[in-house]
Amino acid sequence: MNRRQALQSLGVLSAGATVAPAAVAAQTQTSVQAPAPATDPKSAGNSPSSDRRTVRINGADLHYSIAGEQNDHPMIVLHGGRGQGQHGGVFDAHRALADRYRLIGFDMRGHGHSSLTPPYTFEQIVDDIEQLRLTLGGGRKMVLQGGSFGGFVALSYAVRYPEGLSHLILRGTAPSWRHEAEAIDNFEARAAQKAPMATRAMLDKVFSPTIVDDEEFRLIMFALAPLYLPDGATPDYDRLLEQSRQGIYRAKVHNDLYEPATWRRFDVVERLKDISVPTLVICGEQDWICDPAQSRLMASRIPNSHLVVVPGADHSVPPQVLLRETRAFLEQNPH
Repeated sequence: MNRRQALQSLGVLSAGATVAPAAVAAQTQTSVQAPAPATDPKSAGNSPSSDRRTVRINGADLHYSIAGEQNDHPMIVLHGGRGQGQHGGVFDAHRALADRYRLIGFDMRGHGHSSLTPPYTFEQIVDDIEQLRLTLGGGRKMVLQGGSFGGFVALSYAVRYPEGLSHLILRGTAPSWRHEAEAIDNFEARAAQKAPMATRAMLDKVFSPTIVDDEEFRLIMFALAPLYLPDGATPDYDRLLEQSRQGIYRAKVHNDLYEPATWRRFDVVERLKDISVPTLVICGEQDWICDPAQSRLMASRIPNSHLVVVPGADHSVPPQVLLRETRAFLEQNPH
């Protein structure tokens, strides 16, 4: 399928038409080799290979998966994709860690198969995570992993509930809403070649509470999807189209989480120094939406941090690399 055919299928087109100087000595950096580029823009699996259940948390029914022994150290993994994410991909990427951890993944309220229960704010989602830790994690300190939007939430949790953490893992994320400026610059530099269906107006909608409805959201993300591929990767439009068709898009949830009263309050840069737990910061060298400079900033400010920049990787970081680096980090920093 070519680009024109992909647009026709979606109804858009008619048939006739390096680390900054460290603030502390404990911060280190590693560079690793990435495997051959994949064709998927992100790990978007919807059905994790585990027992899937629903739990009532703060008035919302949250769809979750759990694996590992009940008394093992809890680890909660957070999905990305504001208004569109599901936990299946990130859960399966970490599934092997259930040999040592009580692994928990869930669809945030308003996302995936969880209930449409407002409010949709960072504060509410952070409170949901804390209740999940108490309910499913036995109240023990946990490993918390978040990528992209999930990383924003993980950072918000870390500064609000520091007593709930043993370790923090941040993948392809940023400590402030101000990262958008770099993302816009990267879009302008790459979109014409990598994602010719995407427009600046679409990106502006992604970074604002102005998406009209769920279908517009779906169309915009389909057009932007090739930007999430590593440089040199050829988009498989058939596969991207199928992923778009199967996805669950919630424009209202996206818009609420981008309301200035919510989004423009997210800035933990000055609080990074207060994060005391061992922290892994990992990103792809070619991440366009959360530029690697953001990971370098976090690693330079978080005292007990380790930075990994994956050469040739995009926003997602290949799952096998993420798993390997996560396991190594946890083994080097036992709880």
